[in-house]
Amino acid sequence: MRLTRRRRYRSAAALAVLVLLAGTSLWLHPEGALPGSASSSPERGRAAQHVRHQGPRPAIVPRRAWHADSVDTAPAARYAPTVRAVVIHHTSTPNGYDCATVPRTLRDLYAGHAYGRHWDDLGYNFLVDACGTIYEGRAGGVDRPVIGAHTKGFNEGTVGIAAIGTFPEGETVPGPMLDAIARLIAWKLGPRGPDPRGRVTLVSTHDEARFPKGAKAVLPVVGGHSDGYPTRCPGAALYARLPDIGARAARLQHR
Repeated sequence: MRLTRRRRYRSAAALAVLVLLAGTSLWLHPEGALPGSASSSPERGRAAQHVRHQGPRPAIVPRRAWHADSVDTAPAARYAPTVRAVVIHHTSTPNGYDCATVPRTLRDLYAGHAYGRHWDDLGYNFLVDACGTIYEGRAGGVDRPVIGAHTKGFNEGTVGIAAIGTFPEGETVPGPMLDAIARLIAWKLGPRGPDPRGRVTLVSTHDEARFPKGAKAVLPVVGGHSDGYPTRCPGAALYARLPDIGARAARLQHR
């Protein structure tokens, strides 16, 4: 009988030690997952890594700094659920400008879009100059998926970025401009956005686009205005650099 009691005592003590160790392990892993469990699997690690695919927010000059006008009758900004693609434009304004004069250029563009075309605001969400300065374009918040007026048929779920200048075949696209556009894309497409080097399916909302209204279009995640609408924008020289811009953005996202 004594031997039996001792065995029971030892068994109870061993069980207590196991419970203590298990509790310590759970405390060390706050999510309740022990190393090697399904919840700490490589698949979960890869999923966690995916949500970090976002470059840092670049410096952006706000609208008030370039003295953006305001149309009194302008409707409130509209928002998409998320940003799924980027559309690159050029402004078709002269090259060789002094970057100090860009705010004046933006005010002229605003007047042409808001009053001349009756869009009530700039069509582009952002604009980038030859020196690599990024400017807030259309109102609504730089960190929000504002629906612009830059690509008929594909404004919703895209962000329109305009390179200030004209970039036909043979024109050189300034390096600082390319770098700034890539940094802006790396930030705006994150953290759960598509790979800047890939393609995305969008639905056309207008018959004047390259695809009739309601049609599904497979477009580059980083594409040009001419991909979705019959136009020469953003110019052959800038369009040729889009794969490189997408690759730069992907590197900034640590893909």
